[in-house]
Amino acid sequence: MGGDHSHHGHQHGSTGNLKTAFLLNLAFTVIEIIGGFWTNSIAILSDAVHDLGDSLSLGLAWYFDRISKKGATPHNTYGYRRYSLLGGLITAIVLLVGLAFVLWQALARLFSPEPVNAPGMVLLAVVGVAFNGAAVLKVRRGSSLTERVVSWHLLEDTLGWLAVLIGAAIMTFWDLPIVDPILSIGISLFVLWNVVRNLRQFFDVFLQKTPRTFDAQQFERCVLAMPKVASMHHTHSWSIDGETHVLTTHLVMKADASRDDVVEAKNRVRSLLDREAFVHVTVDVELEGEECLASEEHSHAGSEFHAHTHNH
Repeated sequence: MGGDHSHHGHQHGSTGNLKTAFLLNLAFTVIEIIGGFWTNSIAILSDAVHDLGDSLSLGLAWYFDRISKKGATPHNTYGYRRYSLLGGLITAIVLLVGLAFVLWQALARLFSPEPVNAPGMVLLAVVGVAFNGAAVLKVRRGSSLTERVVSWHLLEDTLGWLAVLIGAAIMTFWDLPIVDPILSIGISLFVLWNVVRNLRQFFDVFLQKTPRTFDAQQFERCVLAMPKVASMHHTHSWSIDGETHVLTTHLVMKADASRDDVVEAKNRVRSLLDREAFVHVTVDVELEGEECLASEEHSHAGSEFHAHTHNH
């Protein structure tokens, strides 16, 4: 039970981390939008769109993270933890739309560069590195999938501002306005790559894929090596929110297995799993020759699982 306490401690810490990062990011986004028009920099405006998406992400993540702390109800039997994913997913979509618009504007300016206020860009870039760097340091301490995704966005912001700082320094000494749209395109493509990569993690959770940290083949080998375990089937594992997981399996015990053997097998199955990560574990037990009560459709799915694990 100590693991559960630690896990809930991380959960409550995540809300405070996201709140602080949200307030920092929102304050700077307002400064950034004003500064983008003041300096006439498409690179700063492109980062402003990204920061606006991050502010939305952090706000939603903070809100849904608070909701996710609620316990189970008759209509939400796993609780509300899955709600914490919605903020990140919505943000990724908003970012994709915003980045498409920024890329369109940057490409147009690439062929028709406009003069920018380079000293003003340098000033904004220094402030940008400070604000975003502080937010990264706050959120990177977290362990949830939402915090990891948000921290990547904020880290990208910080790197983006370093790029703007270098580009603005160049334009301060040389009249090269084309550097601005080139920076904008580079920042946008880098952010886009990471958004798509993070979306894959979210879809893995929503599609109920086996958690990346769980080795289904190794788990099955360890279970089948247990005394009195004849076979296993209907093994399914998925993640609720990328951090807390579920596992169900059916063990077929040998016909001469005693009640103590069954209890021991169940305990050993549980010991193979990370207690902090796997918060819902169901082990059903049958004796050899006993009919499995699962439907034929589920039985077919179970056989496919076996075929998949043994083929790897």
